Amino acid sequence: MSVADRANSVATFRFIEVRLMEIIARWTPTTPEMELKILFGRHIWDFAQHADALGKRVFELRQPEQHSRRPSEQYLALLDDVGAIRDTSERLAAMYDAVLPGLERRYREYIAASDEILDEPTVVILNRILTDLQRQRQEADRVRRECDLRRPMPQHIISSERSLQTVVA
Repeated sequence: MSVADRANSVATFRFIEVRLMEIIARWTPTTPEMELKILFGRHIWDFAQHADALGKRVFELRQPEQHSRRPSEQYLALLDDVGAIRDTSERLAAMYDAVLPGLERRYREYIAASDEILDEPTVVILNRILTDLQRQRQEADRVRRECDLRRPMPQHIISSERSLQTVVA
């Protein structure tokens, strides 16, 4: 992977982290369960931290600091669909059972394809983000149990996410 390829990927990952932060922030006022509002608040902060770390890394890869790059139109449409969901259980399922596992897979693929010596800073950042994403999913599961929320399977979102070869446009 060239420096430009790495910069494009990292800038796209930053865009996605910012968009996830925005989606959860829009959901917070319209989610009735206080436990979820608290969970969303923590996860908004996590996504902001991820975006900041990726934005600093983009600068190290010869792009403007905090530079973001739009993902593919199909992935952007998927995120828009997720953001438009109104039902609390469906929101949780879409985010924590479809989008985040897909993002984890994409980060792991990037790590596997990268040179761990030349791109070690990105690998370190993505590994930290992966740890956070796994924790977020566990926390969402715990809150679902505590609030006795159903767990629908967002098969259409999972299928859409998996059908996309890349998020980098």
